[in-house]
Amino acid sequence: MTQNADAQLVTADPAHWPVAPGWQPLVDGFFASERGQSLLSFLNARLQAGATVFPPRPLRALELTPPGSVRVVILGQDPYHGRGQAEGLAFSVAPGVRLPPSLQNIFKEMQRDLGVPFPPFPQPGGSLVQWAKNGVLLLNTCLTVEEGQPASHAGQGWEALTDAVIRHVAEGARPVVFMLWGAHAQGKRALIPPGRGHLLLMSNHPSPLSALRPPVPFIGNGHFGKARAFREQHGY
Repeated sequence: MTQNADAQLVTADPAHWPVAPGWQPLVDGFFASERGQSLLSFLNARLQAGATVFPPRPLRALELTPPGSVRVVILGQDPYHGRGQAEGLAFSVAPGVRLPPSLQNIFKEMQRDLGVPFPPFPQPGGSLVQWAKNGVLLLNTCLTVEEGQPASHAGQGWEALTDAVIRHVAEGARPVVFMLWGAHAQGKRALIPPGRGHLLLMSNHPSPLSALRPPVPFIGNGHFGKARAFREQHGY
């Protein structure tokens, strides 16, 4: 399935938001809950009021990365709020969209750490769909946003679902790399139990406001090289 870069959310019915089969019980349980029903009521009310909501498929990270294939988790906060940007994956932008500054810094650190080209794709662009298909769960903690209004859907219920997703991955048998960039992502550390062999990599957020600042600058954090070494250690 593809999605139009200019598309927006048109329905608050999760039946129209496909996910990989392994996620379905968790997703169904959430939307059947009081918190899930409250979220859907909120989304429906905003759509009825004429709000422009992105992205068109909020659960795309769970669509492209089944739980059994997760090797790395990268946590974002909420989707890009500019028209045509968000495609349902943390830090990723739809094909043809100019690279946001945070994504530019992610690519710059990859180039510095791994020696890969900038951007690290055969064709220039900022869509991370191929990462998602290769086991990188690109999960925002809030999964919808209104045009021009960052964090406008924060606290409405998405966090209960995405916390459950993080917990599900963290409690699995397979060691996973968690890349926690910035205070918001690091606030989810409590969902990752110790003693399971996971690799937690923490630094400042890749935003230009913090990428070069102490205590742990994003540029120079070496996370991509550490993740590659971890992958090789575990035979991924």
